[in-house]
Amino acid sequence: MMQLSAALRGVIADSVPQLHAHCRDPWTVIGSAAAALSGAAVQAADLDLLTSVADAQRLIALWPARLDSSYTPASADRFRSCFARFQFPGMPLEVMGGLELRGEHGWQAVRVHEIVHVNVAGIDVPIPARDEQIHILESFGRPKDFARAELLRAL
Repeated sequence: MMQLSAALRGVIADSVPQLHAHCRDPWTVIGSAAAALSGAAVQAADLDLLTSVADAQRLIALWPARLDSSYTPASADRFRSCFARFQFPGMPLEVMGGLELRGEHGWQAVRVHEIVHVNVAGIDVPIPARDEQIHILESFGRPKDFARAELLRAL
């Protein structure tokens, strides 16, 4: 049984049913929250969502009172997207619509090819399959992402 923080369980309960209702394109949880949902021993600081640009815009329209318009994401030289950060009780939710990563071949779309679903208190949460998560984390190239990839690989 995965041990999730109360904050992560809370943001999932508050947001994921709305994501299922309002997003029209496939979306998935990525980053530390996805690793935690896979059973890795990581603490998620936020709930990261990979969405389409159109769904990111829908969420901005859906949650204007939650929008943290003063927040600027780090690593803008490596990542670009239709980004929005929303405040939920316990932890923020960050949406990356059409996320792209700059690498040696220029800007490349971050894509998930295999999604699995985990159940959190009766809520269906899509996450990348473990190998997909490892690939994404390693492509990000940051020390914290390499550490998370190793924890996933050890499962």
